[in-house]
Amino acid sequence: MNQLERLKAFTTVVADTGNFHQLAQFTPRDATTNPSLILKAVQQPDYAPLLADTVVLHRGRPLDEIVDEVLVRFGLEILKVVPGRVSTEVDARLSFDTPATLARARRLIGLYQKAGIHRERVLIKIAATWEGIQAARVLEREGIHCNLTLLFAFCQAVACGEAGVRLISPFVGRIYDWHKKQAGASWDEAAMAGANDPGVRSVERIYTHYKRFGIGTEVMGASFRNVGQIVALAGCDLLTISPELLAQLQASDAPFERRLDPQAAHTSAGTADRPPASLDEAAFRYALNDDAMATEKLAEGIRAFAADAARLDQMIGAL
Repeated sequence: MNQLERLKAFTTVVADTGNFHQLAQFTPRDATTNPSLILKAVQQPDYAPLLADTVVLHRGRPLDEIVDEVLVRFGLEILKVVPGRVSTEVDARLSFDTPATLARARRLIGLYQKAGIHRERVLIKIAATWEGIQAARVLEREGIHCNLTLLFAFCQAVACGEAGVRLISPFVGRIYDWHKKQAGASWDEAAMAGANDPGVRSVERIYTHYKRFGIGTEVMGASFRNVGQIVALAGCDLLTISPELLAQLQASDAPFERRLDPQAAHTSAGTADRPPASLDEAAFRYALNDDAMATEKLAEGIRAFAADAARLDQMIGAL
């Protein structure tokens, strides 16, 4: 077996792309998108007509409604290729507005349902701010399942589990980026690779915590920089991987073993990560503030996604 086939024996493989023409060759179960990936796709000749056609069909409606139509149109095309779920993201500019996030999420699900897609095949992506997590708590109770993204801190994972979120996406590569930048010239790439990678360690801690205490939230490692990070998390519930790294996995037959196992995590000793009775807003905000990496990367991620959402607005407005 090649490495991609071997990984699928342990982990659900998800494609991280808006380029649905690439999906078939990797046969992922699910796919994820974000504003940056959609923006990248619509600038390619293969996808520009899809954007133009959608805008023409809904011309005259408010811009935010047209944007959602575009996002769902891409999601519908992806769902023709993958047998599982697609993640569609709420505008990052709403990351600190619970009511607006709820309204946008319900509208996205409504568009999918209008197109004949059952809500079980859709995950609404929301930034893992306090406000986003509270929106997800409400949505999950309504049967609208969520993927909490831009997750860097353990407190974010604890709050998501407590809220009953269906899935979280801890960002391996961006955690790695921060620590590497902080270390500067003293960074030892070989010593910090694989299981020692700070992003890998973060996901492993969350995975072990969830399995140890029977928390049903799925863990999907995301934002990978290299194949080594992926191999080091073999056995994680899901991993969402770019087409470039999927191709590298498919081209290699180097052996590797399962690294994460739910039974081993469930029976692991120790109570350091026992979930608190309740992680209220004050405790969450203090814990997040106390983690410089998570604070910086969450803010940076929201800014970047918001900027790409604004660029997509401009493209649509110009058509």
